[in-house]
Amino acid sequence: MKQLVSILLALPLFAVAQNEDSIFIRKIADEILVNGKAYDNLHYLTKKIGGRLTASPQTYKAEAWGHTTMIASGADTIFEQECTVRHWVRGGQDKATIESIDGKKQRWTLSSAALGNSIGSGAKGVKAEILAVKSYEELDARKEEAKGKIVFYNFPFNDKYIQPGNAYGEAGKYRYAGATKAAKYGAVACIIRSLSQAADNFPHTGAMGYNDSFPKIPAIAIGLRDADSLFGICTHNKHVQVNITTNGRFLTDTIAHNIIAELKGTEHPEEIITVGGHLDSWDMAEGAHDDGAGAVHTIEVLRVLKTLGYKPKHTIRFVLFANEENGLRGGKIYAQKAKENHEKHLFALESDEGGFTPRGFSFTTDKVKFEKLKSWSYLFEPYFGSKFTEGGGGADIGPLRDITNVTVAGFTPDGQRYFDYHHAKSDIFENVNKRELHLGAVNIAALIYLVDKYGL
Repeated sequence: MKQLVSILLALPLFAVAQNEDSIFIRKIADEILVNGKAYDNLHYLTKKIGGRLTASPQTYKAEAWGHTTMIASGADTIFEQECTVRHWVRGGQDKATIESIDGKKQRWTLSSAALGNSIGSGAKGVKAEILAVKSYEELDARKEEAKGKIVFYNFPFNDKYIQPGNAYGEAGKYRYAGATKAAKYGAVACIIRSLSQAADNFPHTGAMGYNDSFPKIPAIAIGLRDADSLFGICTHNKHVQVNITTNGRFLTDTIAHNIIAELKGTEHPEEIITVGGHLDSWDMAEGAHDDGAGAVHTIEVLRVLKTLGYKPKHTIRFVLFANEENGLRGGKIYAQKAKENHEKHLFALESDEGGFTPRGFSFTTDKVKFEKLKSWSYLFEPYFGSKFTEGGGGADIGPLRDITNVTVAGFTPDGQRYFDYHHAKSDIFENVNKRELHLGAVNIAALIYLVDKYGL
């Protein structure tokens, strides 16, 4: 009976608190949707600075811009974390041309791009016949044919997956390790089908890696229409010769920086909540969705909390991470410094899935904390972000999770169009919708507010 009385007495207080939260989140939404700066900030980042390949001149312009913009957005303090990064350059125009089909000369240029971290082909390029396969299993079965060939992996996204990210995860092994797998059997170069299901013919780059046990060979991606055409040609003809020219190379390692702003906690300043996105991008486009959107989301959360006069209980950090795309050195140094400084991290969130319409968040945490987080999901229903799921985070905050076991979350917008633009020439400002981008910032700011107010 006493327990029932206690519950009944607590219900009005609970209702008042939830109403206060709903009102404050509405204030967040009103401020961002009417006065938001994320879209304007993205315009500057993409159009005035452009693609931000790690260690390029644009890297340091973007760092300076992030520093200045977070100060203007109301940061209490701001500092940089230095990290050593690998310095890969594309080095020139990539080219892939069908030279002959069964001995008949051709001059068919394929829409192509070298994969990030790929070595160059040399000035003359690499000319060889194609061995076209659908999978690693097929390559294993035909390994005797691979020597001296260019292996072409035509592994498409599985359209049966409702979430394209699942198809990306499945196909990603061909981009990252396809060259080494081909080189193991004596291949001289590697072509992959771009990791996308877009209707266009843009090639999609992205990081690949080498195994030092095997020769390093050039690796490129080609657009989907050309991938279909090339595979069809190889299916109906015995000898298809292609010439690949790439210019990629590594320069001496250099320095980049995480740009970090803080709002100091008023009750538990030693406990840290992190929200961030990565500042670098690939060089072929403007990095608008990947991850310009995440960078400006981060700054907008800072701006709106400061504008509304919110005084956080915990210290909130706003991090523009360096070098996510081809090294993850920014995320690693952030986690390393957290360990060295004996920091207490409460929660970390990353926005790195584009600036599309919000759907919710994914979390990696224990069951008790997840249930607490999920109990807030109804507050996000007016802003389309109420789908709270288990199993998520972000590449840059993954090392922090590994070291501190902190609860991590990933902002999850609608993912149907993300891989149309991901790592491709089409990832430009014009393909980001202002309303969708700003709604993303509303949802992220609301979650940061709730975690700060109630803890985990």
